[in-house]
Amino acid sequence: MALGPTPTAPSVPTATPGPDLAAVKAKQQKTWSSGDFAVVGARIVLQSELLAEAADLRAGWRVLDVACGSGNAAIAAARSGTQAVGVDYVPALLDTARQRAAAEGLDVEFRVGDAEDLPVPDGSFDAVLSVFGSMFAPDHRRAAAELVRAARPGGVIGLVSWTPSGFIGEMFRAITKHVPGPKGVQSPMSWGTDTHLAELFGDAAAEIRSVERTCVFRFASPEEFVGFFRRWYGPTLKAFEALDDDGRDDLGADLADLARRWDRHQDGGSVALPSTYLETIITLR
Repeated sequence: MALGPTPTAPSVPTATPGPDLAAVKAKQQKTWSSGDFAVVGARIVLQSELLAEAADLRAGWRVLDVACGSGNAAIAAARSGTQAVGVDYVPALLDTARQRAAAEGLDVEFRVGDAEDLPVPDGSFDAVLSVFGSMFAPDHRRAAAELVRAARPGGVIGLVSWTPSGFIGEMFRAITKHVPGPKGVQSPMSWGTDTHLAELFGDAAAEIRSVERTCVFRFASPEEFVGFFRRWYGPTLKAFEALDDDGRDDLGADLADLARRWDRHQDGGSVALPSTYLETIITLR
């Protein structure tokens, strides 16, 4: 009796491996340790002061600054009479933060730690802040969950994040055109959208309020802008290092052209680069 052809087993789709987030994070840490973000951070101090006011920090509160860099938000919180703690995974930036706090006579504690694995107990802070910080963690959901975990029930999370459509978003797109980012990792600029923040924090939030603000970077010329970010800002520095001479020339030219297009003076002299960011206050349940 003929049995016919042997049936073929259905094919099983091969799972596509996700990005190695541990490797991505290790590379990011080296990136942020290069250059000196404190020099860049000196130009974005006001954003932390505005966030501290928007979060209505109360004297005596415990406040955590996540991915604190050279301490802008932690210092702003301490000026409001709070007990402030800053966490970052770049020890050199924490050293700078300690020096800044000491110069003002502020008692701020700075700890080495990862935004995706904060070295703090659950619910130990009244307010948790992150200014252009947690947005760069490769695992967005884990970073958001850590912000929530660190805050007490009913506490406040305050965020400052670059918007994808603003100047900094355009700058990162210009860079990744030459040096692509890691595959499978969400853009950090997603944190600058209401939709993404609702996805990350909606289940834990009683209220999410956001307002778009603008800060302005000022340089004597487009070329000075390129030189500044190439020397001091880790992501730009590493992008240039990854290219050959022709590639570096092309990236420099693209960034200078970007500055000319965004310059609000448009008179061929010094440039003023309006850069939008989202300021968000989340009140937890």
